[in-house]
Amino acid sequence: MPDIQSPPALLDPVEMRKARMVRNEKIGRWVLPILVMALTIFAWDRFCVINEVPHYIIPRPGIVLAALIEDWPLLMSSLGTTLTITFSALAVAIIGGVGLAVLFAQSKWIEMSFFPYAVILQVTPIIVIAPLIFIYVDSKFAGLLICAWIVAFFPILSNTTLGLKSADHNLVDMMSLYGASRWQTLRFLRLPAALPYFLGGLKIAGGLSLIGAIVAEFVAGTGGVGSGLAFRILEASYRLNIPRMFAAILLISLTGVLIFMFMTFLSWLFLHKWHESAIKREH
Repeated sequence: MPDIQSPPALLDPVEMRKARMVRNEKIGRWVLPILVMALTIFAWDRFCVINEVPHYIIPRPGIVLAALIEDWPLLMSSLGTTLTITFSALAVAIIGGVGLAVLFAQSKWIEMSFFPYAVILQVTPIIVIAPLIFIYVDSKFAGLLICAWIVAFFPILSNTTLGLKSADHNLVDMMSLYGASRWQTLRFLRLPAALPYFLGGLKIAGGLSLIGAIVAEFVAGTGGVGSGLAFRILEASYRLNIPRMFAAILLISLTGVLIFMFMTFLSWLFLHKWHESAIKREH
């Protein structure tokens, strides 16, 4: 008796539409920003050509790219100095912010005593504090590190403190009922609950640490070997080397974007298997 093959299953139109929407969303997430950037660069170039803007006022994109290639060794050396300050400040902010947040979560008296001073550091412009720091601190690197740390510290402290307090109170009561110590409650309940908040603060602090490092370098204003990108911008402005200024600014922007992308990937890496903010669901 010959085999009778069943007809192929028809695809559900709703499922096909959902799959098409997901595919288009993935493509648009990359294509649209690239398209907008390309149109912006084209408009920038046409504006300079049509209005005959001199390169020492607003250089064309091609001139900026040429300056970036020509000054690449100098700019990369300065970028390395800036990144050293940035990541050192971020590391200190993580250690100090998380440590102090844990103390705040364990004792309301400690939080009431010290949290206002953290707020004062956050709301006071770093450009106001920086000159005093460089007067009282002999080491240039230490002064730059403190300035960048002040800017990056508060988001980690605030978000982590909020996360530690956001643990389900029913689970806290249950752990207390079963005789769990404060350390056990912190380790197995409060810290996992605070992880998404900490990673959110880390995204903010990563960019702020770079901003703090640049601002601190502007205030320090020292040049020579081991100078950061901020000094290269100042140096180029004094010499009216505007293409180099644009190249340095472009390098800072790209670095900030890469830092944010890395922090976003880090957040996805820790959260994508269990947290609602990172789990992909069909719409």
